[in-house]
Amino acid sequence: MAERDWLAAQFEESRGHLRGVAYRMLGSLSEADDAVQECWLRLSRTDTASVENLRGWLTTVVGRVCLDMLRSRKSRREEPLEVPGSDATKAAAATPDPECEAAMADAVGFALLVVLDRLKPAERVAFVLHDLFDLPFEDIARIAGRTPEATRQLASRARRRVRGVTAVPKAEIAEQRALVDAFLAALRAGDAKTLVALLDPDFSVHADAVAHPGAVPEIHGAEAWAKEAVRSARGAKFARPALVDGAVGIMVAPRGRLFRVLRLTFRNGKLFHMDVLGDPESLSKLDLAVLSD
Repeated sequence: MAERDWLAAQFEESRGHLRGVAYRMLGSLSEADDAVQECWLRLSRTDTASVENLRGWLTTVVGRVCLDMLRSRKSRREEPLEVPGSDATKAAAATPDPECEAAMADAVGFALLVVLDRLKPAERVAFVLHDLFDLPFEDIARIAGRTPEATRQLASRARRRVRGVTAVPKAEIAEQRALVDAFLAALRAGDAKTLVALLDPDFSVHADAVAHPGAVPEIHGAEAWAKEAVRSARGAKFARPALVDGAVGIMVAPRGRLFRVLRLTFRNGKLFHMDVLGDPESLSKLDLAVLSD
């Protein structure tokens, strides 16, 4: 009994770490908690006398559990990219603890969760365990059932997809990022005057049928759009800059679930055009990547 109590205490010390690993792998707090619970069950059935590094052993086990869950998920019907419901509030209500999951997603990064979800299971596991948690490739190889060199290639391939390839020079990317940051700050603050100053006078917006069902698909004019935007910016708190097809754009991803993408065009240091995309098929074809800080 004393040994079991000791194991339970050691497991509790590692629970937060294991939950963080599992969440980045699975992108779902409830699934992450299931993976951590399965990890405990395996620990309770294992003779740990020969385990030298219990925390490392637990990380390896939870990684293997998550890989199995990811593969099972891929073998089933793919979940749609579209978050059910008409707005982010309904999406948040779908989880038992929406505030906790929203906080976790914000801490990890909405854009990172979206991009990780596009990786193959083995790529995601290799990238998360090595790049985010510094697990050696030799240990990851045993989880993935690959050689260390093949696992290193998995992580490298995932890294390229997460970081993306920019279609414009880095200096221009930095300018676009600054403009988008200012745009989002003004949108969240409901500051129509600042929004207008950031937009080209001929600014236009086109929304697909999913993004704005029944609405006018095209809007022209900076002032007209800015006034409407500050009245209906409920999802702005979930919006984050990201690379969209190689240039700076915006993801709207409540709890890391891709909901909308704003593909932007720039002219003379201002926002010139915005495509609002909500159709799952269109979203699946976009090249999305995380912007470096």
